[in-house]
Amino acid sequence: MPKKRVLLLSEGFGAGHTQAAYALSDSIRKLSPDIQTRVLELGTFLHPTLAPWIFTAYRKTVTTQPKLYGLMYRSQYKKSMNRLTQLALHRICYAHTAEIIRQIRPDTIICTHPFPNAVISRLKRFGLGVPLCTVITDYDVHGTWVSDMVNKYLVSTEDVKEKPLSRGVPADRIEVTGIPVHPKFWAHQNREELRSRFDLKPPPTVLVMGGGWGLVKQESFLSELACWRDRIQLIVCLGSNEKALARLNGDERFRHPNIRLLGFTKEINEWMDVADLLVTKPGGMTCTEGLAKGLPMLFYKPIPGQEEENLQYFTQHGFGEQIKSAETIDHWLQLLIEHYPEVVKRREMLTGTARFAYNPVHCPQAVVDILRQYA
Repeated sequence: MPKKRVLLLSEGFGAGHTQAAYALSDSIRKLSPDIQTRVLELGTFLHPTLAPWIFTAYRKTVTTQPKLYGLMYRSQYKKSMNRLTQLALHRICYAHTAEIIRQIRPDTIICTHPFPNAVISRLKRFGLGVPLCTVITDYDVHGTWVSDMVNKYLVSTEDVKEKPLSRGVPADRIEVTGIPVHPKFWAHQNREELRSRFDLKPPPTVLVMGGGWGLVKQESFLSELACWRDRIQLIVCLGSNEKALARLNGDERFRHPNIRLLGFTKEINEWMDVADLLVTKPGGMTCTEGLAKGLPMLFYKPIPGQEEENLQYFTQHGFGEQIKSAETIDHWLQLLIEHYPEVVKRREMLTGTARFAYNPVHCPQAVVDILRQYA
């Protein structure tokens, strides 16, 4: 009997969408080894020269004009993708995507970004018979995600489920599964062994993420954190932002035995294991990974739009706190230094809450169920 094929489509607007696709891909294969999966960033695959230019323009808008981005996000919040965007996608993607589908012959297509979701929805409207599953990778649902061609929506929470319902999506097409994170984020390794391997001192340890988008350079909070370098360990993950990494390496304040500057790493799950506190932008994927690790989180300057909704969810449920001033940072670092056992206890509580509220098998199992339903 031939193996079932699942095609997962994403886009490179931030790492979270594609990380979710790969996480779900690995979880599906782990759950059912007889299923083949393929992950593609559709725009990058079809247009390797044009796509990076588009992603760079998007990133520049988000980082330099966040209020403008927020205005655009909110003005289109309840609307499906506008005609101009649909026309652009039609010219760039539709014919080539149809050919990819003919070659791969997937039994189910999963989209973790609105753009490929719109492309596949249009192909289905004109005769494509492959079921479409859409995975919402934030704690909000923008109107651009919604299409009557989607067979199943997988969403993060019960509250998020209400949003596509309010836009007319039938209840039987929406399933609450949580955002898929890689299985390695649900595995907890021995912290002492990891500290030894990473050549770290005993805790407390603070992990900072979000530099890959160049947002770190705009934040005074890094300077505030560096002032504590004699009493805490500071790990700053800058992703693929080599300019930011070089700049901080050249800054005397960050040349200290207790400060570690990281570029891109595939070991972020292990760095989360050794950390006691995560300071991050409230991206849906990173926050969910931090939750899986039971890490208390501090959130800095959300991008207007989906990150504001993510921030609201995680702060309302007690998983983290927004950095509103230097006093927020000082409070938490003082807590780490003077009441470390309480922080450890809080982490154990958060880990238990995450495992109670979110079964990591739900999302891949939902995909397996779709394959069976449409077999």
